[in-house]
Amino acid sequence: MGQAKKIAMYCLVIFVLYTIITSPVRAADLVQVGFTGISSAAKSVGTFMTSLVK
Repeated sequence: MGQAKKIAMYCLVIFVLYTIITSPVRAADLVQVGFTGISSAAKSVGTFMTSLVK
């Protein structure tokens, strides 16, 4: 099971590197979308916690 995880991780890293090298603009767009989603989720959690305190 440990070997399968290691192989899957190597495949994922190779795929990410391939994507960045062949299409850097698209990769940058995907990263921006990811960070926007994370930021939005963090903001929502903060709003929720603030409403619990009030």
